[in-house]
Amino acid sequence: MAAAAAESPDYAAGGPSTLSIYKAARRIKRRESTLYNALRSVADDAAFVAEIAALWPALPLVANLRCGLWYAPPRALAATCYFKSTDGHAGNWAFSTARLNLHLALLAGERGGCIIVDSTRRGKRFPDSMSKTIPIWCCVLNRAIERYRLQTINRSAAVPNRDSERISCSSNWDNSVHLPVWVLDTERNAIEGRIEEWTAQFESCGADIRSLSLSLQKPLRPLWISQRTRIWLNEVPELESWDFTPIILVSASASGAVTTQRMSSEFSWHYIPGAGDDEESWARGLTPPLFWKHSYDLLDGGPDLCNQLVADIVEKDRVYRAQRGEHSPQITAKPLSSTHDGPYSTGDHTSIMQPMRLDPPTVIATDTQNSSDSHTLFWIGTSNLAVASTLQVGDALAEVDCILNCDSTSKFCSISSENSCLELPIVGSKDDRFSLMRNLPKAVSFAKRSLIAGKKLLICCQNGEDISVCVALAIITRLYDCDGCFDYGNSFVRRDVTKLEMRKRLVFVCKYAVNARPSRGNLRQVYGFLCNEKEQFSCSDMV
Repeated sequence: MAAAAAESPDYAAGGPSTLSIYKAARRIKRRESTLYNALRSVADDAAFVAEIAALWPALPLVANLRCGLWYAPPRALAATCYFKSTDGHAGNWAFSTARLNLHLALLAGERGGCIIVDSTRRGKRFPDSMSKTIPIWCCVLNRAIERYRLQTINRSAAVPNRDSERISCSSNWDNSVHLPVWVLDTERNAIEGRIEEWTAQFESCGADIRSLSLSLQKPLRPLWISQRTRIWLNEVPELESWDFTPIILVSASASGAVTTQRMSSEFSWHYIPGAGDDEESWARGLTPPLFWKHSYDLLDGGPDLCNQLVADIVEKDRVYRAQRGEHSPQITAKPLSSTHDGPYSTGDHTSIMQPMRLDPPTVIATDTQNSSDSHTLFWIGTSNLAVASTLQVGDALAEVDCILNCDSTSKFCSISSENSCLELPIVGSKDDRFSLMRNLPKAVSFAKRSLIAGKKLLICCQNGEDISVCVALAIITRLYDCDGCFDYGNSFVRRDVTKLEMRKRLVFVCKYAVNARPSRGNLRQVYGFLCNEKEQFSCSDMV
């Protein structure tokens, strides 16, 4: 008995009595939060999303980045959007001009509404992005459109025009805040008290409200659907019967903080609410497009083979990209520290760097981007500037004359001329608070030389959503006038650098780069760079 106790891992750690409830709960959670359970939960929730989408087949299905991408096959998604839950947290409510999602409003106006899918792990029925961020967004846009229409009608009272004729048809425009019933009255009142402030910010940021006014014939209004929502299939309302443009918010996962046991035809598995969230902690390099391309093999293989199958899929995709000269980082999965976590732990200790051979050994060719997104490059108006991800630069070299590569993990060795390519190893603000600011002078100088020569410049980073967008913002603000015309930076010398001015330029960039998700830390560095440039001009004038 004593010998057996000595060999026990719990005894070696100090005995069973030292195992706290917290550590025991963490160990149980680790056993249940396996890769197979996560993928099985995603597939189960995706079936519910497909059922809701089938109720209104005319409405486009949109994924809220990043979690929402897991809950529908790429071919089923019409677009993506980006609403952050942090903008809806209690006491931290915000309307972000850096994430306007105007393409979503235009899409809803064109198609009569849209369906947005997202999920959450926190035991809530809906993430805060759906409970508050999107309702705030809908209300602000509605009020801005109403004001624009009233101003247009007043201006054109004497001389009617086509726009005034179109917008005069709308009446009883609803500009109130529509929040779900579970939001407390105190929070509701606080949000309502700030709507006017946010509307003024939206109107002053330079957004194209005219296009929104012409596209939306009915005001935006959110509706909420979860797995606990009751819908009578014989009484599903028609879109034409609503006096608003519906933004249907679908929370994919069943609410509940505790995992539950479920059964399939062959395997028993634990359901994980919001399994698609925080993919870096569990996906082991697997992306939503790769998952949906191989979903049947991954789920039918069962928990014992799941990790090894994912390792093989990810490695083959990496090799395929490396052969094409694309960004292909080596993916590693950190194993669990304990090797005594019970019968479910076998798959969790499989290393991604030991791919298993599959028969037949096919090469995987797929995009990490949404397949519904046909744009490889996002051209910023007529500025001769484009932003993209280094994952897709190989397909876009024929469209550009020179490249400004801001990805610290990849290089374009095939381009030898220093006038055609500039490599700047910029990292995000979380890794280096001043990396972007240090490299912006070189980036702007290279862009100025290229634009003077009449060349088309591509700015790329690893995901094409953050660093490249911030570099493009710095170039646009530094070298272009208020109308988006290249003027060698002459107008920058004459005007003041303000956050409002930079916000307007960011809205201009995001109007074309609809996938833009610039981080606050990187935007701060752009503003700091512009202020430094302005100070240098002031000092030179004094001399």
